[in-house]
Amino acid sequence: MQAICEESSVCVTVPNGSPVKIGVLQALSGKSVSLGTEQVRGIELAVDSYQGKIAGHDIEMQKEDTSCSFEGGANAALKIVSNPDIVGIIGTTCSIAAASASKIMSDAGMVMISGNNSAPFLTSMNGKRAPDFHEGFLRTANNEENAGKAAATFAFNNLGKKRAATVNDGDIYTRGLSEGFESAFRALGGTIVLSATVNKGDDEMGPLMEAVKYSAPDILFFPLFQPEGNKILKKAREIPELADLTLMSDGALIESTFIDDINELGTGMYFVGPARPETDGSLELEKKYREKFNMEPMTSYYLTAFDAATLLFNAIETVAVRENNGTLYIDRKKLRENLYSTRNFKGVTGTLNCNSFGDCALPRFNILRLDDPKAGIAGLTSNIIYTYFGKTDSGE
Repeated sequence: MQAICEESSVCVTVPNGSPVKIGVLQALSGKSVSLGTEQVRGIELAVDSYQGKIAGHDIEMQKEDTSCSFEGGANAALKIVSNPDIVGIIGTTCSIAAASASKIMSDAGMVMISGNNSAPFLTSMNGKRAPDFHEGFLRTANNEENAGKAAATFAFNNLGKKRAATVNDGDIYTRGLSEGFESAFRALGGTIVLSATVNKGDDEMGPLMEAVKYSAPDILFFPLFQPEGNKILKKAREIPELADLTLMSDGALIESTFIDDINELGTGMYFVGPARPETDGSLELEKKYREKFNMEPMTSYYLTAFDAATLLFNAIETVAVRENNGTLYIDRKKLRENLYSTRNFKGVTGTLNCNSFGDCALPRFNILRLDDPKAGIAGLTSNIIYTYFGKTDSGE
């Protein structure tokens, strides 16, 4: 074992007949449970694609609930890293949970790869390490630093908007998107007339929307989750002076549950979200999703979860050393190095290349418009108005 694993690393030993254990940190309760469920389903589809085995050993998942919160992410991560048999982690659903979980994971010398975390604060911003960067955290989800740019570019150049208001809820995800939008909008020549923050759980949006009214924007960008995003939309529709205000949100509200709740009130609303890949692999996986879960996908994020899981499984198979008796030795340091060296990996979302910041996906974002709420999530995601192609920092 000394020759198999470096002295400076931790070697996970998987005896013959024992499973390869994977930690899964997702939002399994609370308002973001639908997003967490899609992540778990994407991972389960990846397990199926490996016939349930890695290097001849069954795959076993230890699932922990982050509740889409900073504290929940920390508590869930502590449960995972305390198990010495865990090889790697897939998660989290919410970026705020990743901010705490990724530090704990990194300090433990492990790897964590996410199919849903998109906050710029977790990897890179403006070509440099972001405030919450931690070694060992990677993602197949897009860095949404580019989502803010996409939304601002479309609003200014295509819609002709010159005055914008933004609303975030104070966490690293919504703040990152709002700041990205504001920076790009100003650079284009626009004016930010209001930059506001709501608290998670706020019920009364009246004072906020009055402030929006008096600041007189021609577009409101609010990259929020449910239910706060729903409440802002509904309140905006109650104020006559805001009847002509253009509303735009992001991928967190590109959900069937949001459309079902807001219904006709959402007609004409814009959304910025990662471009759904139409690869042969994604179409085949969508078919398998329907067969396995007997329903239509709630979002497209199960695709990035699938890619996150397959990246991890592939890396484990690559670095694992198998003895004649069937025992596996997996060097955590080599596993981390292997993931960062990912080049030209053919995923269902396209070709993945991981840079030194942990960003593996080529940023591409669609602007969608909700024209027919009765057509549901399929109608929204197929109504692509504009596509923005960003660039990936090469890393340090």
